[in-house]
Amino acid sequence: MSDLHESLALSEELLAFIKQSPSMFHTTQTIKDYLLENGFTYLSEGSSWDVQPGGSYFTTRNNSSIIAWKVGEKYREAQTSNADTPYHFQLAVAHGDSPTYKVKAQPELTGEGNSLRLNTEAYGGMLDHTWFDRPLGVAGRVLVKVGNKVESRLVNIEDDVVMIPSLAIHLEHKNGLSPEFNRAKDLMPLFSVGELNPGAFNALVADAAGASQEDILSRDLFLVDHTGGRIWGAKKEFVSAGHLDDLQCAFVALKAFLASSNEQDISVYTCFDNEEVGSNTKQGAKSTFLKDTLQRVNATLGFTQEDYYRALSASLLVSCDNAHAVHPNYPEKHDAANKPYLNGGMVIKEAARQSYCTDAFSRAIVEAIWKQQNVPYQIFANRSDMPGGSTLGNLSNIQASMHAVDVGLPQLAMHSVYETAGTKDTLLGYQALKAFYDTCVCITDADSFELR
Repeated sequence: MSDLHESLALSEELLAFIKQSPSMFHTTQTIKDYLLENGFTYLSEGSSWDVQPGGSYFTTRNNSSIIAWKVGEKYREAQTSNADTPYHFQLAVAHGDSPTYKVKAQPELTGEGNSLRLNTEAYGGMLDHTWFDRPLGVAGRVLVKVGNKVESRLVNIEDDVVMIPSLAIHLEHKNGLSPEFNRAKDLMPLFSVGELNPGAFNALVADAAGASQEDILSRDLFLVDHTGGRIWGAKKEFVSAGHLDDLQCAFVALKAFLASSNEQDISVYTCFDNEEVGSNTKQGAKSTFLKDTLQRVNATLGFTQEDYYRALSASLLVSCDNAHAVHPNYPEKHDAANKPYLNGGMVIKEAARQSYCTDAFSRAIVEAIWKQQNVPYQIFANRSDMPGGSTLGNLSNIQASMHAVDVGLPQLAMHSVYETAGTKDTLLGYQALKAFYDTCVCITDADSFELR
């Protein structure tokens, strides 16, 4: 298969992955399905763990964050032959949430002409104007009482049930090209203008969950654009969809993790929740989820806490979160030299203020791997007068500190309801992360390593 056909095939699979993942809860379920299909064993956080060399496992927290790992048959040999550490981890981390609007506990607002609107609030920092004038669905989870128990059920209402209509330009005399929106007034989705009565939204959700309204105790529901992804352009250069940030990275990292073969390490894949709202939750990158999991793997393999600290010193984490490609209409928004382009490959992100976890050592490792494997990559740095954002690497290092590098695939329109990336980059991102997972990175000191 040619690179073009492989890029298109992988991008089509990416779009299917995104369609199956309208909320962070669905993302975790989709990843679980991939893992189970590939023979992984589920270990509940509440159960006793038995982890063995050669085994493949995963665990979840809140059903919205997931960690999977593979223990190489020879996971001890690489380190003991070259360093005073018992073993090492090689990790790729991404996130499964995207900016949207969350439905509040009291979900309906009544208004003029017997209208009903959904009562929502912003989840993350989105480009508000991109959500106007498009039919929207709702997805997430509901907690349902079943006898004496309560169970979680996924809900995905794909019907077009709400819309956020714009105010006509004739009624708004400000500059229509740069409107300012009040999220408590302008962003409330229209649900009905008289055909539905108050309480209709709860009935709709109950029907989707296969439960009575009385048995639904609570919910986490979000607005979803069900337009569907597209591969487009005369030469099929572009892939567009919602949630590319960060499901494109989550997808290629998962595919690379599953396809990789490294008997000399413990390979780890993580998809966190709540990156878009600060990662402060029990299942976010700042939580103990990664630390708890790695420590339990260490213990069940028969190692001490001291061994765990030694292993972390020899480990490498690759934080995967999409990057800003140069926008052809706004090239001045980028650094004059360190700027990535669509279809140019994985982007290494760095910042002097340490908003990214990349340093010279971690960058040297991934550059050495990708040069060795002839995988193209790019460099991103913010313009010196623009602070830019931050992502998962530094946050996860708060609890489990190790060498780390921030990377991501280049995209346009980040945090729009409908984002755009390059089809070639889906394949190039997969190749970059597979090369990382396949290579045994033997870190022997604070700034010394060997690739095997």
